[in-house]
Amino acid sequence: MSNLVLELRQGDMMVVNGAAIRFRTRSRIELTAHARFLFGRQIMAPTEADTPARRIYFALQTAYIGDEQERKSGLADAEILIQDFKGATTSRSAIALLDSALSLARADKCYHALRLARRVVRHEDAVLGRKDGPAPAEALSA
Repeated sequence: MSNLVLELRQGDMMVVNGAAIRFRTRSRIELTAHARFLFGRQIMAPTEADTPARRIYFALQTAYIGDEQERKSGLADAEILIQDFKGATTSRSAIALLDSALSLARADKCYHALRLARRVVRHEDAVLGRKDGPAPAEALSA
């Protein structure tokens, strides 16, 4: 595995293997081993999980960065929430993205599942007329 170098600004937050880290100064870190991590706007607070797609994102986030028990319950929650979302939406793109995200999460590739879930959140935000999102903008059809 090659090393991953991240540059973080003062006040940025990062979660590594379930531990929350807040940076007091601008920092450059290098991850030299496999780690489950999210940083910055990728991290969704529980209070932000206030729509169906955001609840899916939060469940997948828990399946990715939680402890062993939280990861299991996060995946189970994601499965239920995705089925509910699929039953309520008419968006074929959203359904396909969520099917792929769930397959990835079941294969313990939750980081990639989160990337797909962010696209569904952006789509939902557009439909609901929301401008605030938990992660960098990604188009639904991209």
